[in-house]
Amino acid sequence: MRASVLNIIPRSARAKGVAVTVTIFLRALLNFMGLAALLPVLYLILDSDNIRSNAWLSRAYDYFGFQSEMNFVLCVALAVVLFIAVKCIINLLLYRAERDYIYSLYRYLSRNLYIDYYNRGLGYIKASNSAVLSRNVNVVCYTFVSGVLRPLAVLLSEAMLFVMLFGAIAIYNPMAALLTVAIFVPVALVYFYLVRQRVNKYGTIENEAHRRKFRDTVETYRGYADIEINNAFPAMLSEFDRNTDTMIDVGAKNATISTLPQMFTEIGLAAGMAIIVSLCVGLDSGSMKILFGIFAVAALRLMPSVRAIMGAWTSLRYNRYTVDIIASVDVDRPATVQDTTAECLNFEREIAVNDLTFCFEDSQTPIIRSLNLTIAKGEKVGINGRSGAGKTTLFNLLLGLYRPTSGTIMIDGQPLDDTTRRKWQNAIGYVSQSVFLTDSTILANIALGQSEQSIDMDRVAAAVEAASLGEFIASLPNGLNTRIGECGALLSGGQRQRIGIARALYKGAQVLFFDEATSSLDNQTEQSINEAIVRLARENERLTIIVIAHRESSLGYCDRVITLE
Repeated sequence: MRASVLNIIPRSARAKGVAVTVTIFLRALLNFMGLAALLPVLYLILDSDNIRSNAWLSRAYDYFGFQSEMNFVLCVALAVVLFIAVKCIINLLLYRAERDYIYSLYRYLSRNLYIDYYNRGLGYIKASNSAVLSRNVNVVCYTFVSGVLRPLAVLLSEAMLFVMLFGAIAIYNPMAALLTVAIFVPVALVYFYLVRQRVNKYGTIENEAHRRKFRDTVETYRGYADIEINNAFPAMLSEFDRNTDTMIDVGAKNATISTLPQMFTEIGLAAGMAIIVSLCVGLDSGSMKILFGIFAVAALRLMPSVRAIMGAWTSLRYNRYTVDIIASVDVDRPATVQDTTAECLNFEREIAVNDLTFCFEDSQTPIIRSLNLTIAKGEKVGINGRSGAGKTTLFNLLLGLYRPTSGTIMIDGQPLDDTTRRKWQNAIGYVSQSVFLTDSTILANIALGQSEQSIDMDRVAAAVEAASLGEFIASLPNGLNTRIGECGALLSGGQRQRIGIARALYKGAQVLFFDEATSSLDNQTEQSINEAIVRLARENERLTIIVIAHRESSLGYCDRVITLE
């Protein structure tokens, strides 16, 4: 069952949505009044010889005591201009309320999706494509408000105006109203019949091609070295061109469809005027001019309304896919960061793993089964084992990034669960094989997540020295303020690892986790990193260090080594 637009408007925003609907109605009413205000001018142009022939104009002429028809005509024209100007200003203010509401929904939905994806955890993120998630958060949410909500507002406004205009024409001349229906309704129905299925399909195709293209672009730049060495870029380029061609083809078809409303309505207008002329044959000249003029003004305004309705409907159908993507999140429950406490879990005795079992949701085979182990505070413990034995999975469990399928992890007798996870993570440091680095400065990466004003430079200096980064940073013209490029591209592997260590030390970690932190380094660099870790262990006997490594030589400084089978 496909979601509806209403399903992804948060309940908290629906009351304001009703108010915005009222502003849409008021805008339609003002536009109608603006057209009605032109009728006196139209009448004076078409029948200026006899102002007295119109009861309303005659009463106005007498009430305000005009003595000159020329002055009266000028005042009527000036009044109409002033009314139209005031109407446009009010219309603009009402439109701003509508616009602000729509873009506040964009902010809410985009933020909600961003946080919700993050809160789903490491397992979900690893199973998904980060480029697709990023596009959903940024592009799809914006497309929803610009390609669904805004066209929906246009459709409502123009439909209301159409009804008002049709009602006015029906009161003034039922024959003209019937003619309007006979012209514009079939035009709209034929249009909807011709494009309905095509637009739906084109929107879905365009979205899929855009997702693939976005993904391929990100992967190309991220994997440049491997792509270049393996001469894979021609294949990547071929896929890029294929998706681009699909987008161009679909875009061209949609562009053609977007021109059809104008063509259909112009043909309908021409046919309507021809019919009016034929119906007016035999009527006196004045009546014919008035009837034709009123129909022409109404039809010329109805034509863009019908065109706008058709275009809005097309956009709604074309961007319909965005509704289903956003509906995957519960919009009525504002996503929040699960725990933002800065408090640390005090670690004094031991980490106890009791009968721990873990398997992924899409698998029936446990990665870890009935594991028991204890790590005392101040211990230096190595973990090794064959590839696929569950070393990194165990780390992710100890880091609180995965939840055990069964069993427990106890920190000084407290279970590592949703109530203690954030406090535990505040107390630990993590250095992976590929240290996460932002495209910013060395300083910002060491004090990750902190504003520049809140960084403690003394702690930074101590962390830099302990991680053996001092000499390298001193050699840089901008020192700690040196930018390091995307993923630390301007640094060596050893420098990236040292920044990871400095980050863990800056936060005052009580437990350091090293996940294959030296496996991608050359022997000399690996040895220097290991020496830095040994020095840390020697200088702080209370510091607990847990290390994953394939090579036994990398675990020589450990008090004991646990082998996972």
